[in-house]
Amino acid sequence: MKSETVTITDNSTGKTIECPIHKGTYGAPVIDTASLYKELGMFTIDPGFTTTASCRSAITYLDGEQGVLLHRGYPIEQLANESSFLEVSYLLLHGELPTATEFVEYENQIKNYNNVHEHLMRFFNGYRYDAHPMSIMVGVTGAMASFYHETTNVKNSEDRMRIAHRLIAKMPNIGSKVYKHGIGEPFIYPDNSLGYIENLMNMMFAVPSQPFELHPKAVAALDQLMILHADHEQNASTSTVRLAGSSEANPLAAISAGISTLWGKAHGGANEAVLEMLEEIGDVKNIPKFIARAKDKEDSYRLMGFGHRVYKNFDPRATIISKACHEVLDDMDQNSELRPLMQIAMELEKIALEDEYFIQRKLYPNVDFYSGIILRALSIPTNMFTVFFAMARSAGWIANWLEMMEDPDFRIGRPRQLYIGSERRDYVAMDKRG
Repeated sequence: MKSETVTITDNSTGKTIECPIHKGTYGAPVIDTASLYKELGMFTIDPGFTTTASCRSAITYLDGEQGVLLHRGYPIEQLANESSFLEVSYLLLHGELPTATEFVEYENQIKNYNNVHEHLMRFFNGYRYDAHPMSIMVGVTGAMASFYHETTNVKNSEDRMRIAHRLIAKMPNIGSKVYKHGIGEPFIYPDNSLGYIENLMNMMFAVPSQPFELHPKAVAALDQLMILHADHEQNASTSTVRLAGSSEANPLAAISAGISTLWGKAHGGANEAVLEMLEEIGDVKNIPKFIARAKDKEDSYRLMGFGHRVYKNFDPRATIISKACHEVLDDMDQNSELRPLMQIAMELEKIALEDEYFIQRKLYPNVDFYSGIILRALSIPTNMFTVFFAMARSAGWIANWLEMMEDPDFRIGRPRQLYIGSERRDYVAMDKRG
């Protein structure tokens, strides 16, 4: 059976080539333009790579029009409501859900790797107490590569999986130390009697002088939040990890590059911006004024946490996390100092779901809107929000790195450009320049 093709003709020469069309399990077909330069001497240009498939991947599929998100074929709704972050991380790495025996072995492996080298712990002292947590996260993750540079052979499948397990195991340890460094409290070592999320929260909030009580609803909400952020197809940070990793750099260095990309307000920093917006509004009575500004074409003001570049329907992750958000808020002390901020958030949500302006433009509350509220309700400071995002997304990053390294078409990334600079010109000595 003849495969489908697209005919591309260079009108200046009349030369024609046939480019194959490839179809995946779901999603738009892609045109294979690999022969375009060889046959016609041309490249394509696609600013932001918004219509370019940079790879073949079997990890995550999302359909922004229909509001669909699948990890290895499993709907995000099922994973978020029935699974755990640690199980989802196994699914992303291995392609299948684990058996009970496989999960116990995996969990034990993660616990075996969850400590960090004592020398790495000294690295935190090089940062100011008020350094942004993401700057520390970038540096410490990159520094961790120095402890595994000799034993990590990216060509060896066992070494690749070992470093993947190490990353997932150590990220909560690193993230919690970032937090402790900022508030001047002593580091807490992992406790292997606890589960993955419980251990993370214990390292974050426990102090040596008194016991720390884990709240089940807080643990459940954070676990679900981590699942919802575990992977999201070929976004900016994931693409960065793939591009950095394509040079066969240490995978932890590639992950550090991904963290750097996630730091941006247009990517991982969006949930931090949501809380800044709520604080700026200040009181429920001020909401109409800010809504009016958002609707004013002459005003550059934008409400944060509404709409999504990919999802043209309701973000399925937001649908899931909104329920957990309300449960956490309902469980909070009614006299909490955070209650006024949460009241602003809930009123904004109500308006966005009922106001025709928002409905027509599909400006639904997105996952960043709810995740920021939950993290704040769990007493996590705003500047730590993106660190939690990075801890969760590390599972997707390393899964993509593994997939790329096993790809038979693996090669170093080398995007092209359309040069629009000066024509060739000769150097003129400084004393002869006008």
